[in-house]
Amino acid sequence: MWEWFAGLEPMLQALVAGGVTWGVTALGAATVFLKRALPQRLLDAMLGFAAGVMIAASFWSLLAPAIDLAEARGGPSWVPAVVGFLLGAAFLRVFDQLLPHLHPDLAEADRVEGVHVRLPHTTLLVLAITLHNIPEGLAVGVAFGGAAGGEAAHGVSLTAAVALALGIAIQNLPEGVAVAMPLRREGNSRRKAFWYGQMSAAVEPVAAVIGAAAVAMISPILPYALSFAAGAMLYVVVEELLPAAQRSGHTDLVTSATMLGFAVMMLLDVSLG
Repeated sequence: MWEWFAGLEPMLQALVAGGVTWGVTALGAATVFLKRALPQRLLDAMLGFAAGVMIAASFWSLLAPAIDLAEARGGPSWVPAVVGFLLGAAFLRVFDQLLPHLHPDLAEADRVEGVHVRLPHTTLLVLAITLHNIPEGLAVGVAFGGAAGGEAAHGVSLTAAVALALGIAIQNLPEGVAVAMPLRREGNSRRKAFWYGQMSAAVEPVAAVIGAAAVAMISPILPYALSFAAGAMLYVVVEELLPAAQRSGHTDLVTSATMLGFAVMMLLDVSLG
């Protein structure tokens, strides 16, 4: 199995990995077939865990290799990291301002963000998670695209890319729950809640292929691309995951879950990457 996967072209590897992260989101969304709702403490802990995974992935899998790679290529090693990081955050900020969406934990119509349009709450909820899944897909694609360039000495290897994809897949499980459960609570059928929940991650394989293709065509941008994905992912953590997880007041639980998520992702990256 590993030999087959390692023999694929980088864009196909990114497509397969993005498909896996999408599938785990669908697995999380499938919880609506078992329960109508989950305890809020559990949901908050799952979001905190997801935030910890994304924070760790942003550094261990993306920023640290970007800095090492830039240093090896000569020039100030901090330039690609800082520039790419800020561009990634700015990218999400612009889309957050333009794309109409409603965060899963905010049901009020006046809390709709982005350009004002008349859309069903279901659509707005899915658009919110879809927007925030773009950087995850890009991160996976950039990692696999970079691995094809033979930069394993600087932390950009196939096993490191697999570790990143695995970490994102793990944190996609609570994201699937976070989309599907509110839709179910609003009175949607189980099938409809599941369908929209899993479709929120359909963008990840597409973004993964785009990221891998960009790095494969323009290899000098790899340090910037890695940092860009890190900035976009951290923007999601700070703007969405942690505020949503702590809104119910379970701050100690969320903090512990975040630390655990960071440790799990760090373990995956260090041991596999």
